[in-house]
Formats: sequence, structure tokens, C-alpha cells
Amino acid sequence: MTVQSSDRFSIDPDVAASSQFDAVVIGSGVSGALIAKRLGLQGLKVLVVEAGSGNDITVSDYDENVFRFYGAASKDNNAAYYNPKNAPMPRDFENVRLRDGEINDRGYLVQKGPFEIDSTYSRVLGGTTRHWEGKALRMLPDDFRMNSLFGHGRDWPIGYDELEPYYCQAEAELGVSGDVEDQQYGGLTFGEDGYVLPMHKMPASYLDQVLARDVDGMTVELAEERFELKVRTTPQARNGIPNKNYAAGAGFVPNGAVSVHQAEMGERCQGNTNCVPICPVQAKYDARRTLVQAMATGNVVLLARTVASKVLVDGVTGHITGIEAKTYDHPDLTGSTTRVFKARTYVLAANAVENARLMLASGLPGLNGLMGRNLMDHGYLLTWALMPKPIGVMRGPVCTSGIEDIRTGKYRRNMAAVRFSIHNDGWGWATGGPYSDLYDAVDRDNLYGGALRQGLIDTVARQVLIDCMIEIPADPGNRITVDPRYVDQLGNMRPVVCFDLPQYTLETVAFSRRLTKQIYQRVGAKDHSSYDPMAPGWVTHNGEGYVVRGGNHWAGTHLMGSSAVDSVVNDRQQSWEHPNLYLAGAGSMPTIGTANTTLTLAAICLRTAEDIIARLTASAIAPAVGA
Repeated sequence: MTVQSSDRFSIDPDVAASSQFDAVVIGSGVSGALIAKRLGLQGLKVLVVEAGSGNDITVSDYDENVFRFYGAASKDNNAAYYNPKNAPMPRDFENVRLRDGEINDRGYLVQKGPFEIDSTYSRVLGGTTRHWEGKALRMLPDDFRMNSLFGHGRDWPIGYDELEPYYCQAEAELGVSGDVEDQQYGGLTFGEDGYVLPMHKMPASYLDQVLARDVDGMTVELAEERFELKVRTTPQARNGIPNKNYAAGAGFVPNGAVSVHQAEMGERCQGNTNCVPICPVQAKYDARRTLVQAMATGNVVLLARTVASKVLVDGVTGHITGIEAKTYDHPDLTGSTTRVFKARTYVLAANAVENARLMLASGLPGLNGLMGRNLMDHGYLLTWALMPKPIGVMRGPVCTSGIEDIRTGKYRRNMAAVRFSIHNDGWGWATGGPYSDLYDAVDRDNLYGGALRQGLIDTVARQVLIDCMIEIPADPGNRITVDPRYVDQLGNMRPVVCFDLPQYTLETVAFSRRLTKQIYQRVGAKDHSSYDPMAPGWVTHNGEGYVVRGGNHWAGTHLMGSSAVDSVVNDRQQSWEHPNLYLAGAGSMPTIGTANTTLTLAAICLRTAEDIIARLTASAIAPAVGA
């Protein structure tokens, strides 16, 4: 499905406020888009409320984002997207870490520490899928029983087997490219016999192949278990070659680019390596694709430039009676109109941070006080080196392969799990390359002309970066709060982040550093990794210093569970205290494991959509929207 203008599906805010919907969904990211689409296909009337401008569907809109990225001095995660003052986005921090007791309120997030986490998200149409890398891994069966098996974190109220059919649906919705054979580890199972992913795997880069020659077969011993390493291709949600064997031979057709000016299925990945923050040819999945399909049902409408400010609740029954939101006319000028939007069911699908912020700002911390607590993310340790020969840097998606073999094991009783990604984009994330390489060549080495060109080629073409993605278990002390001293331009309270890294995670930080040193030695690379004590994310462990980055994988804050005593939502993401409210997305995940969160949150939201549909269709006939 393609559209020419976002206005085709937009709704006047006054009309929306005077209408009764079956569901109001806050947020147009992958969680909200998937739920809206499933409800719309069943004839249910849905209002999707988006904080950003909403003008991001046409190809001209998209091209504007691409050229904004090209012209940006800082190539951070949100560099491609306009950052409105009325719906501000977290940005990368200044290169100064928090001192003891210091508060960093320079950005949208208020960081109270003690660990300053540099994760971000996007408040634009399609949410953070606009700037995500595209990795689409499943969590492992062990990740769902982390407390039972390893004595850390929490258990899920559902297991991998219950979620597995929804993983298959999510892989279809996102159009995942990958090879099931490369994912035969950690107890993973894939549908029925013969299941294949929608598209063939992204080809391993030349760098992947070079590293595999020496890494494959390397052994690691942890907690009396021996692990044999292997470089495996990484499943990811981007257009590759559709698999003709998908769906019992029916094949797969990508849902493609959101524009009538490009081929309807979108272009295939061209290997531009700037998947973060934007794919210039729309090969990478983002939630606009699903949202456009949702709106094409004729049952889903979009209200943009509108920031939810309060959840209204009946103090007697606990039912939600409306969502108060502020609509602004200009993205940067003060002034907004407050309206209340009503429905039979309400879905908060902003993200783990914004869902918790909105509930807390509404005076709804929960009877158990768990709203906003158990904030999670992945901790990233970056390591980088120079290979002895050029290895094809800057070709392909950011990451095409990784090392998955130690994502679980008995060692998790004593230290966190980890997976490793091999980067095709050089040292950019770690050092700011290749721009910093140019500065060094000119300012430090006094190179110019042909010598400068050759010097850059010699350096950049040999760069390898391995990121170590480490789990951080749920901890009630890691949390989102609000404080009336910190408000945004619309007067809404901003999220206050309190976060720290446990020793459980720091043990794996140290282990990962040791292992990547061994890998670089094995492949003949010269390790250049170094960590600045003044940088955000600086930590020490056993006398060694490291910088740990945030993964932009916000999770927790409204955990699902089996009881209202120790969780916020049930296994369908329905609030225990508010029967017609669902808090959807990674915020419901009790553990984070070592998989990027998007595929899992998509799976649990597809499961949630079934529950909402069943409840709404079992009650009175859905009222018509007065649009």
C-alpha cells in the first residue's frame, strides 16, 4: 500500500475529540502501528495519537530527512529528523560525565545517575524504528526463565513456546531477512518443520568472511562449559531477496517503501551503511509501513502534533475515561490546545520511558508502586582495532554478522549474557570516524593531497569494530520518575532517569573486553580500544576502566507478570488496575536477554491485539467514528 500525502488520513483534532472510538492508541511506533492495523482489519475504529509532525509519509518528506542527515555536523541517532521544541527527542549528551550527586538536565531526559545512560528514542511518525539498525533477533528460551534458571532478574508469565507463533507473525510483518540455519543455537525453534524467514539472509560482508576464517572454531570456557564460536549472519528487517519457499512455497512480497514515487515493494538494500539513522532507499523496515496499511483499512485515523498529557480515570471503577492531550500548531512556538479523546479501550504504545512518564504524570504509580520501576536497556562495550589489510569497510548494512554462541549458559548464574556484532561501518560509533580520521590525518599527521587520500584509505579500509551487547536485569532501583521542577515547553513533566549498572553486568563487561582482545590477536589486528574517564558511561571494575554505552533498547517500567502484587500488566499487557487500559511494548518485558527488543515487542503486541479484538467484539457493536 502506498499513499501520496499524510493529510489523506489525518483527522481534525476537534472532530477526533467529539468522536467515540473503539481504541485510542498513543504512539505510532511499531507497537502502536501493529495493534492499530490488527484492530482496523477487524473493522474497529482507532485513533492513533502522534507527538511528532506526522508529515513523514511522502517521498519528498523522506528525502528531506535524508538530506538533513547528510548536512548534519553531528551524525547522531536523530540527526535525520527535525527536533521540535514541543515534542523534543533525547539526543546524544555532551562529552562530560556526571559527577557524584550531579544532575544532567541539559537534554529532554533528566539524568540523575549514578550511571548516565546515553540511549535515545525518536518522537516522529514511526517512532524509533525510523533510526533503528534493523536487527530482528528472537530472545532465547532461557531468557524467559532467567530467575528460575539463574537466580537473577524475573521470569516471564509466558514462555518461548507460547510466544513462538507470534514471532513468526512478527517476522512476516517486519519482512525479516535471515537464515534459520544460522540460528540453530540456544534452544531456538522456528515454527513448523521447514519454516524459513520471509527473505534470504543479507550476505556476509567481506569483513565477516575474513574474521570467520580465524574465529570459527575458537573455544571459550565459562562456568565449566565449553563454547565453540562461529560467525553467523544476523536476521534483520530490511529488503533483501524474497524467499520463494516462504509460507509453504507461496513466497513473500515485501510491503516496501511508503511512497508512490518508488517501486511499491521498495528498493533492496544497497549497502549504504547509514542504516542508523536513516536508510536512503527505504530498504529498512520502519513502522510507517504498517501504519499506512492500518490507515488504508479506512478504520484507523492519525492525529499528529499531539502530545498526551494525562490519563483520566474513574476513581471508583478504575476504568480509564479519556486521554487528555495537547495539540500544537507550530512545532517550536509555545501554545497548544488541550482536548480529551475517548474510546472503549486505551493503548499506551509510546515506549518504556514515555508510557511510564505519562502514567506517573497522571498520578497513577500503581497500588504496588511499580510503575516506572525496573527500567532496562542493553549495555554496550565497544572495542575496535585495525586489521593488517583492507577488509571492505563501509560496504553493506551496519552489521551483517555476529557471534551468538555464548548468549546463554550456566555462567549466567554469576555474570550477564552477551552477544557480539561485527560492524561494517568502521569506528564511527566509537570514535566518530571517518570524520575524526580526517581531522587526525590533517591536524595531527599534516597530510594533504594524494597522501591524505591514501592515508584515509589505508586507515578506514582496515577498521573493525565489535560491539558487545550485555544484558542488564530488571532492578526496581533503575527507574523513570517525574518531578514538577522539570517540564517541557508544553508544560508536561519530563522523564527523570535513575540508573546504575549491577556487578552482574560489569563482570561481563570485563569478560567481553578480554575475549575481544583474544579475537583481535587471533585475526592479527592491532587493538586501538581506549576509554575516556571523562565520557558519559565511564565505569570501573576490578581496577579497570571502561565506557559502557546505552543501546537505545529501553525496556521495563510496566512489567508483565502473573499477579497484580508484583507486576503492572498481565501477560496480554492489560493493566491489572485499569481493565480498559493496555501498556504495550518493551516496557512490559520482564527480561531483556541479548536480543534487540523490536522483534519481541512486536510479537507480544500482536498477541495483545488478539486480546483487545476479542474483548471489543464480544461486547456491544462498535460505535461509528464521527470523522
